[in-house]
Amino acid sequence: MALNYDEVMSKIVTDIPFSYSDADTMLYALCVGMGRDPLDRKELPFVYEMEGQPRTVPTLATVLVPDMFPPDLGWDYSQVLHSEQRMQLYRPLPAAADLLINKRVVDVFDRGPTRGALFLIEAEGRLASDDTVLFTLGCTIVARGDGGFGGPSGKGPAPHRAPRREADLSCDLRTRRDQALLYRLTGDRNPLHADPKAAAAVGFERPILHGLCTFGVACKAVLQTICDYDHTLIEGFDARFSAPVIPGDTITTDMWQDGNIISFTCTAKERGEIVLRNGKCTLRA
Repeated sequence: MALNYDEVMSKIVTDIPFSYSDADTMLYALCVGMGRDPLDRKELPFVYEMEGQPRTVPTLATVLVPDMFPPDLGWDYSQVLHSEQRMQLYRPLPAAADLLINKRVVDVFDRGPTRGALFLIEAEGRLASDDTVLFTLGCTIVARGDGGFGGPSGKGPAPHRAPRREADLSCDLRTRRDQALLYRLTGDRNPLHADPKAAAAVGFERPILHGLCTFGVACKAVLQTICDYDHTLIEGFDARFSAPVIPGDTITTDMWQDGNIISFTCTAKERGEIVLRNGKCTLRA
């Protein structure tokens, strides 16, 4: 059945309650590689409440929205591809909070029968106690089986371009072979990341790492290399997913710093394959 543009654009969900604890905050930090060396005094505050409460990795926001997609969009979910992720933080995330979540479809573009439909989806997280907005998440989704529905043509946000020079800094972070099994405990239980049979059915030799885990590993690279682990410095983090990471890969994050803008690209070092591109981290001025 073809997508119905007017119905899709009416999909707005408001005030979904969602709570997270300091245990969730520390689990997320472990999932993106914090605390591998338990004696590292700079990483320990993210995985241990040594300062009264743990520090928050900024990309924790990406797991604080229960199911990023509004319900009943009418697409073929088996053909859905998460192509881009955007994040804006208006203040550092608390270690634990009760939230209210809004979700909506910003727009959907028809790219034709062979190229699918392009969805722009947005979510907002607010503190339930006083309605303070904490973060906005945006994602670009390609619904490969749903083009040709007669909707408007258009494009997503223009991709950020890295400077045409050698990277200023680089950081290698090796992922764990069991990292996808750990990360799925943050909420994404897709069997593609855990079940070898499910992975083989779509052409992978083994389960792959969640794209949003790679996104978090890139944030950790910027935190430790440029921010000296000051999590309050990061207010924006965007990237385009270009290839999957195989658990056990070393992720090399190349970074270019121009004022408060950090451009970055992530590569699976052993395979020489770019896994995140068009990365942009915005630091508080």
